[in-house]
Amino acid sequence: HHYDGCTMSERENHAADDSEGGALDMCCSERLPGLPQPIVMEALDEAKGLQDSQREMPPPPPPSPPSDPAQKPPPRGAGSHSLAVRSSLCLFAASQFLAWLDSGTWGVPSLLLVSLSMGLVLVTTLVWHLLRTPPEPPTPLPPEDRRQSVSRQPSFTYSEWMEEKVEDDFLDLDPVPETPVFDCVMDIKPEADPASLTVKSMGLQERRGSNVSLTLDMCTPGCNEEGFGYLMSPREESAREYLLSASRVLQAEELHEKALDPFLLQAEFFEIPMNFVDPKEYDIPGLVRKNRYKTILPNPHSRVCLTSPDPDDPLSSYINANYIRGYGGEEKVYIATQGPIVSTVADFWRMVWQEHTPIIVMITNIEEMNEKCTEYWPEEQVVYDNVEITVQKVIHTEDYRLRLISLKSGTEERGLKHYWFTSWPDQKTPDRAPPLLHLVREVEEATQQEGPHCAPIIVHCSAGIGRTGCFIATSICCQQLRQEGVVDILKTTCQLRQDRGGMIQTCEQYQFVHHVMSLYEKQLSHQSPE
Repeated sequence: HHYDGCTMSERENHAADDSEGGALDMCCSERLPGLPQPIVMEALDEAKGLQDSQREMPPPPPPSPPSDPAQKPPPRGAGSHSLAVRSSLCLFAASQFLAWLDSGTWGVPSLLLVSLSMGLVLVTTLVWHLLRTPPEPPTPLPPEDRRQSVSRQPSFTYSEWMEEKVEDDFLDLDPVPETPVFDCVMDIKPEADPASLTVKSMGLQERRGSNVSLTLDMCTPGCNEEGFGYLMSPREESAREYLLSASRVLQAEELHEKALDPFLLQAEFFEIPMNFVDPKEYDIPGLVRKNRYKTILPNPHSRVCLTSPDPDDPLSSYINANYIRGYGGEEKVYIATQGPIVSTVADFWRMVWQEHTPIIVMITNIEEMNEKCTEYWPEEQVVYDNVEITVQKVIHTEDYRLRLISLKSGTEERGLKHYWFTSWPDQKTPDRAPPLLHLVREVEEATQQEGPHCAPIIVHCSAGIGRTGCFIATSICCQQLRQEGVVDILKTTCQLRQDRGGMIQTCEQYQFVHHVMSLYEKQLSHQSPE
């Protein structure tokens, strides 16, 4: 029997192919209602040609990551023809599905299979189109002004971690010190070197936007004449007055209570002006080679000037070191300096010989995350600028190493004690006060052996302001506690910062000094009844 131009056997074969999942073949005489036959045949021919071309073409190479971000994506028109062919196939499949619905001879499984096939074709076409369409490149964000993300406050004023070397791009931001610089305001010492360089009285940041932008101070460190035209800003005047007048005398009980109050100590610490020197104030060619940190410089009025055979060369007399006053304002009791670098080792030993230094206190490791100090002493013997340096003996203790060194120049020979304190932990303050207190007491005993007129004691860490300030402040306050029975750590810190900016560098170090002094007061109170 025939039905619509096809025999019954052909209909049964079609049904069998459909039930087994095979491809459906149309009878040559079967027509699709609603779709002209030439369009259907054209779509079939295009689909067949596309399949043949895909069989002949080699598989595409795997995609490689783009080497040039600016490379243009492939044109979108390349896949328009293939997309039209697949659209025709979808249209053909939809019309075929409508014809099968009209015939009424297809079962529910066949309809589900056809629907699934159509959905698969549509999803495949959509996915292929999305994959062929290159994604739009992200719009680059405008560069943010780095001045908004970088603090204008010198980072080294808050944490011992920032003693690292400062990058050049940070220095380009022209950082503002926490307190204004008041160079040449304090009394000039007559013994300073007159060959030292001329500095400006006001930091560049202070002069900007003020009515004294063209007023310069012509005074020179090392002379007693005060320059003309000097005007001090209100901020400078306020900082200077604070450093000269701040005081808080603590009795024993007050000292113990304050040492346990971190909030009070923090508020007090951040009220103290740092008194850093603006790097712009020094104008010596090649000076950068003699500073470990570009933003930590010696305050001009108290800096150590090396004797030089060439008075016209200010670089030869320069060293990053300051004279520090001791208990009762005694002059030149200590010298606070940076840890020597390779280019300043000879200058360091020149200073040791020039100042007749009997004791050196070193409070840093050679390396902590990066280099903190050059090993400037020899294993046995070395000569710098006609000074012969010989290590006679090394004594190891739990908290420090003591080297007994002899210095000889011509017929003159001197002795030197080098204390290397090794119990200060890396990148933080100690959690125990006794080791530092024990070192301070040892150095005091060694100083007393030198006589009543001992030469300056050299103290250094890496930058010469943080741990160095803790040691010197503890030494001064211990003498005050023994002599007066009270202690004034605030006044001592202000005195240190007048001589060298930034002494006692962090709030944690300020708290640590209070803990050390609290411990020392308890030791003295236990000894007094005996």
